[in-house]
Amino acid sequence: MLMKQNIYKSAAMVTVFSTIEKTLSFFYRIVLSRIIGAEGLGIYQICLSVFAVFLTVASSGVPVTVSRLIAKSNATGDVKSNHAAVTAGVVATLMVTVPLAILLFFGKSLFGFLFSDDRSTDIFLILLPGLILTSIYAVMRGAFWGNKQFLPYSIIELLEDAVMVILGCVLVYGVADPMLGAQRATIAVLISYVFSFIVSLFWYFKKGGRFVNPKKQLKPLLSSSLPITAMRTSTSVLNSAVAVLLPMLLMKVYGLNNSEAISLYGIAIGMSVPILFMPSSLIGSISVVVAPELSENFYKNKTELVKFDIEKSVKAAIFIATILIPILFVLGDEIGTFIYANDLSGEIVQNCSFILLPMCIAMITTTILNSLNCEKRTLIYFMIGAAAMLLSILTLTKFVGVYSYLIGMALSFIISAVLNLRLLKKKCPDIKFMKYALKSLAVVMLTCTFGTLLDGIVSRYVSAFWQIVICVPACLLFTAAFLYCLKMFTFRPVKKLISRS
Repeated sequence: MLMKQNIYKSAAMVTVFSTIEKTLSFFYRIVLSRIIGAEGLGIYQICLSVFAVFLTVASSGVPVTVSRLIAKSNATGDVKSNHAAVTAGVVATLMVTVPLAILLFFGKSLFGFLFSDDRSTDIFLILLPGLILTSIYAVMRGAFWGNKQFLPYSIIELLEDAVMVILGCVLVYGVADPMLGAQRATIAVLISYVFSFIVSLFWYFKKGGRFVNPKKQLKPLLSSSLPITAMRTSTSVLNSAVAVLLPMLLMKVYGLNNSEAISLYGIAIGMSVPILFMPSSLIGSISVVVAPELSENFYKNKTELVKFDIEKSVKAAIFIATILIPILFVLGDEIGTFIYANDLSGEIVQNCSFILLPMCIAMITTTILNSLNCEKRTLIYFMIGAAAMLLSILTLTKFVGVYSYLIGMALSFIISAVLNLRLLKKKCPDIKFMKYALKSLAVVMLTCTFGTLLDGIVSRYVSAFWQIVICVPACLLFTAAFLYCLKMFTFRPVKKLISRS
């Protein structure tokens, strides 16, 4: 019971910090869209997408693996292996990032094909030092997770984002040129990376961490992290491919010029997708807390606790989607218009709101399976979904325009979710979630109907802002009431959260 209570508290704490962090980033993106425009945001987004590819190659699988190795060493009481796992992570990332940064800097003329807009190349070079720094911070992040130090992790993540947002707002203020605005926003990102690197290392050593001989943990770290790295690298490569392919197809099919195509890409990817990805911060919070706990119980052969962790995590992901889908379906137009002053962004959010359900399930089940040492299987499932996304863009852009990407994203998440759940049922046959999912889907449909009718009435009398103010709480209360009546929602977690040990 105490363990469950600690999970609730840790998850709630991480969620609160993560929500604040994502809210900051969300409003920052609004500021950028208003000051540097869709074109500047598109250039900035392309630069970050390409940078994310190399960052993913360097370190994406390492923090998760470091966390799992630390959880394993904690389960066996091996403190030395704990330090060795962190050292192995740092060595592994430096072996990749240092040569890669040098190659990219001196061979920049060879990598111009990575950018659909040539202006992004010089901006990309600003971020290169951050490749090394933030990769090392990623290892420290894994150490925080594995040792269940969720408070320092959450504070550093929030402060990193705050540094980026504050500096970014100061630097882009009054800038009229999209290129200059994107450049200054990128400088703010680099400074935030420097900040998190320094603070995380300081905390690690302050709490008794040290670097030791990594030989013992280097091989298992590479064995487990490579499939995760491959999957996340493929995600970044896919995003970069979309950044090149989608504007190119829009220009070819619809006769748009480069600025028009980049602007349309910026609206879809830079404005609409971040709204649709709101659940990712909540899913990430659950994953951060559950993953090391799940790994530790898995290595201790505590089958019942593993089953409990899986069921609660999957149901939590479904619950998040159930809460958010009706809001975006009913108010997507108003949200896009109010936040970005852009009708198309709101239209995309509204039409694609149902992506949230497979998205949430795919994200949480991938984390669960990786914690159960199934990294290779999740990689295969992801690749199948990625192929479906690329096929959608290549074949559907001429028919549905920028929506081809959203359709492909939906197909990718559906494929990953179905295959992940199928594997989970094989690994743990007793887990139960299907009844909960079907009830949630019914609640979503009812709330969407209620919200649409309410919005149709309210929209006759008030502005978009007041539509949001009135309809969001109404939809939330309607959803909560149905979930409570169906015994799918209780106040027990809240009670456990505020109760003392």
